[in-house]
Amino acid sequence: MYIAASRTSDLASGTDRKPALKRVSANVVALGMVSLVTDVSSEMVTAVLPLYLVLGLGLNPLQFGLLDGLYAGATALVRVLGGHLADRWRRLKAVAGFGYGLSAVGKLGLVAAGSSVAAIGLVLAADRTGKGLRTGPRDALISLSSEPASLGRSFGVHRAMDTVGAFLGPLVAMAVLAVSLGSYSSVFVTSFCIAAIAVLLLALFVRERPGSVDRAAVSARAALGLLRQQDFRRVTLWAALLGLVTVGDSFVYLVLQRRWEIAATYFPLLPLGTAGVYLLLAVPLGKLADRAGRWPVFLGGHAALCLALVLLCGPQAGLWLAVVALGLHGVFYAATDGVLMAAAGPLIPADLRATGLAVVQTGQAVARMCSSVLFGLAWTLWDLRPAVLVAAVCLAAVALAAAFAKPVRP
Repeated sequence: MYIAASRTSDLASGTDRKPALKRVSANVVALGMVSLVTDVSSEMVTAVLPLYLVLGLGLNPLQFGLLDGLYAGATALVRVLGGHLADRWRRLKAVAGFGYGLSAVGKLGLVAAGSSVAAIGLVLAADRTGKGLRTGPRDALISLSSEPASLGRSFGVHRAMDTVGAFLGPLVAMAVLAVSLGSYSSVFVTSFCIAAIAVLLLALFVRERPGSVDRAAVSARAALGLLRQQDFRRVTLWAALLGLVTVGDSFVYLVLQRRWEIAATYFPLLPLGTAGVYLLLAVPLGKLADRAGRWPVFLGGHAALCLALVLLCGPQAGLWLAVVALGLHGVFYAATDGVLMAAAGPLIPADLRATGLAVVQTGQAVARMCSSVLFGLAWTLWDLRPAVLVAAVCLAAVALAAAFAKPVRP
């Protein structure tokens, strides 16, 4: 797979001529295919889970916030462990594969859990544990399979392919619901089958990290020592602080559903607005981050989310505002998800790449878990619009502070 780069020099004297194309590693493309198929599976569940829990099982916003926080934060306890073991054993692909497999089995667990909230919580924790184990090794493979100057591009390509799956997942979920006459169990079983295909693709087409590693350098002490490096510590801290004031996806879609009274039948379509914009902008914003600076693009994504929250809690409720809010939500992900990993990657030694990226992701996961619980509590105590307004103000304040801090050099 090739991404065009407009850097061809053609002087009249016939001297330098730089290549017009820069190749994105085949390993990045293979990992993108694995993520694409996996996201079809996971987004099938994500698309129907809020309605299943809130409308089907009758959970209130606080209860949903607790489960949503668990869904977002259960990865926190295992991200660093998964990244460290992958580095220590020199088995990035194997650890990532185990995580993908565990998440796949979790889809069947949702069928077995039935209407038990406690059982659903345990299953969601297992599913997110699988995600936590795989994310650090996967992103390390992307980082180590790419040129340092084009990390934003590589992560953008991967996230774009990942988002194709996120776009298709809700459509597949709607189709399964239509064919099965509203059976959530059918959605969960179909999701498992698709996730199993992703595990097979990983086993067949993804290559292990090239090169040798000094085992002595991959120790628990060395991993903890990463936080003694000022640049890495500051990036991790600010990413966590921004995660603490970020409203979770499920809440964004529930706010849209409540304010615009969207029928339950069409609820799974809401993530498509986010995914469509993400798909279009992931590569362009990744390339922009490589050229203009990764931290400014990362903060720009948070500004887009802040504006989306303002639209969600504003006095007007026109349909066009809902469309714009979803578009801004997509801009947020395109400008932050892969860009943060591209910004943090060069700050971490190659031997500790999976561990270091997992530390950053863990900070975000813990913060977003707390954010979901706090937002659910605010919604329960203050009602919908005041909770969204407070979240927007907090996000704007932290993003402004992070802009002055500049933890990553351009």
